[in-house]
Amino acid sequence: MIKHIVMWNMAGDTAEERLQAAQFLRAQFEAIRAEIPGLLRLEVGFDHSRVDYACDVVLYTEFDSQESLDGYAVHPAHLRVKEALGKSRIARHQVDYRF
Repeated sequence: MIKHIVMWNMAGDTAEERLQAAQFLRAQFEAIRAEIPGLLRLEVGFDHSRVDYACDVVLYTEFDSQESLDGYAVHPAHLRVKEALGKSRIARHQVDYRF
């Protein structure tokens, strides 16, 4: 199993604008859940700590294999999400690891 975790800071001048961007991000990823072969689990969560070094949103996914994760990276549904999100994200951090 491969775990793929991505964290973002969202664009926006206010906390409400960043929350709206994060909610849009969540809706986009949840909409493609069933389209991705080998995707076992998908969660999107919002930070509630409000510490200055925290990211605004996290995507937690589990894939059945490295091949499935590689396929997800170039899957048309994932590419559509990336395009739809556009410049709503201002920073991105990623970790992939085997479990």
